[in-house]
This record gives sequence, C-alpha cells and structure tokens, in this order.
Amino acid sequence: MIRRAPVPVTVVCFGLSLAVAAGCARNAPQPVAAYRMAADAVAAVIAADRGTYAKFVVERLQNEEKVIRATEHWKDDRTLPLPAQMLRMAAEKARQTSNGMWYALISAWPINKQNGPKTPLEQTALDALANDPNKPYYTEETVRDRHFFTAVYADRAVSKSCVSCHNNHPDSPRHDFVLNQIMGAVVVRLAMN
Repeated sequence: MIRRAPVPVTVVCFGLSLAVAAGCARNAPQPVAAYRMAADAVAAVIAADRGTYAKFVVERLQNEEKVIRATEHWKDDRTLPLPAQMLRMAAEKARQTSNGMWYALISAWPINKQNGPKTPLEQTALDALANDPNKPYYTEETVRDRHFFTAVYADRAVSKSCVSCHNNHPDSPRHDFVLNQIMGAVVVRLAMN
C-alpha cells in the first residue's frame, strides 16, 4: 500500500486564496467586500508561510542547531535564503502564474532599496500602519492602466533571526528593531478589470 504524504495546510490555503483572488479578478465586477476577503486570505497565507519559514527553518537550522546559515547572498554562499528573499521569490513566481494578483514586501527602512515604497499610495499605507498596525489599509488604485483593489498589511518581526539580521546589517537604515515590531508591510493587489 502506498502512503501519500500529507499536503501542508499552507499549500492548500495558498491555493484556495489564489483561486478566490483569480475568481474575483475574472468575474468582475464584484463587491469590494469580496476583494477584501480575497486579499485577507492571500495575506494570511503569506504571513503563515513567512512566519513558518523564519521560525521553523531559519531560526531552527541557523540559530538553534547551527546546521546552515541564512544569508543575503545565499546562492553564492550555498546557504538558505533570508525570509524576505523567500517572500520575494514566491511573489515573483505567483506573478508569473497570475496576471490578476500580485504581492510584495515593502518597508520604510529597507535593507534592499528596491523594497521601499514605490508609489505615493504605498507610502500613505506605511504611514497609516505606523499609526494603527492592527488595521490593514484598503484602497483602489490604477497601476499601468489596470484598476486594482489594494490591501496593505503590517509585517512584523516574527523571529529573532529577523531582528538580528536587520539590526546587524550594515545597509539597514535602522538598528533598533525588537521582536513583534513592525518592520514593513505586505502589499496585495487584486485586478478589478
């Protein structure tokens, strides 16, 4: 008898959230509440995946068991990618397979300048989250002639490895982060047309 390996819950949830997001994008017009639910589902999966990778892969293998490190130049160093790099790689892969949804990691204090806010809306969202990190920022915007529902969520330092990396990196504009503090935001965009 062949036993199948169980599919991780985050994989199932991510697939469902992409399906919901794609469905919203294809079947426009939808009520804004449907876009909000889809964006919230995508953001929840991103947070779960990133937190799981940071805590149970990077922190465990690098800090606790000291088996392998996570570094910025992971390919050359033959190490693990940093959690932010994993998120960025997953976002690029998702963008290749869906023209109706994309997501990104941004910060007011990016180590990598490409992760800073790219639009005035992203800066406004970062400012709003700085005032109330528990309240996602929702709006609609036009990007490259497409109309999007955009949701921006606080991104917190979920593990000691996040804090350590940012506080010790020479290119970091800030060196005083603490665990669970907001380090940036996750932007989720769903096409409305």
